[in-house]
Amino acid sequence: MKSGFVYILASQRNGTLYIGVTSDLSKRLQQHRDGVVDGFTKRYAIHRLVRVETFDDIRDATTWERRLKKWNRAWKLAIIEETNPEWEDLADLL
Repeated sequence: MKSGFVYILASQRNGTLYIGVTSDLSKRLQQHRDGVVDGFTKRYAIHRLVRVETFDDIRDATTWERRLKKWNRAWKLAIIEETNPEWEDLADLL
């Protein structure tokens, strides 16, 4: 069983958000920051890790990511503020 992470990136405080899932958080964050993959995070310079959740099973992480993406923006902002009220870049703590 592979573990997984659901993460939220932001361009800035209350800025554009991106929600993703991965089994290798450090590698995936580096890909976002290096702009390796063309897409949303590269286009809008979304690099600040503002929330991360760990799951024992990647399938549970994927289920949570899909559910979270359907939430309205206010709910997403609330869960970020709940654990990271200053919107610090959590990647610095990894």
